[in-house]
Amino acid sequence: MGIPAKNYASNSGQAGGFSLLELIITLAILSILVASVVPLTKNNLKRQREAELKQTLREIRQAIDRYKFDCERGAVGPLDRKVNDECYPPNIETLVEGITPPNTTRKIRYLRRTPRDPMTGKEEWGTRSIQDDPKSDSWGGQNVYDVYSKSNDAALNGTKYKDW
Repeated sequence: MGIPAKNYASNSGQAGGFSLLELIITLAILSILVASVVPLTKNNLKRQREAELKQTLREIRQAIDRYKFDCERGAVGPLDRKVNDECYPPNIETLVEGITPPNTTRKIRYLRRTPRDPMTGKEEWGTRSIQDDPKSDSWGGQNVYDVYSKSNDAALNGTKYKDW
């Protein structure tokens, strides 16, 4: 009966969706967010490894101190001692293998195993003897007074791991 009504609700033939400009802006914002999260994640992982390194160094150094204490009170027999060792262990392996005090068959072990260096991923440590120069990277071989990481990388605070 009359003239058909025009449909004004149509979109003039355009399909709905995002324009190219909107997609580019969205991708740019997402890229910026991802780029800012990646360094934070890397720093967090590095911070965790640094905390593990501090704990491991503390554990080895405490084992060295316990060995020295036992040596000074006579738990390490005269055959286990070398001249000028000043009651420090001859190497890290001695802390793992342990010692047998005189007049006993019971071994005293100071470490369960050689710890892994979280910075290098190896069970290798730099060692210093009390006779060595504190700044030296070479070990004189007399005894183990101190240990350090063999990593040449820098920590988050700017110091070298080998100086810890």
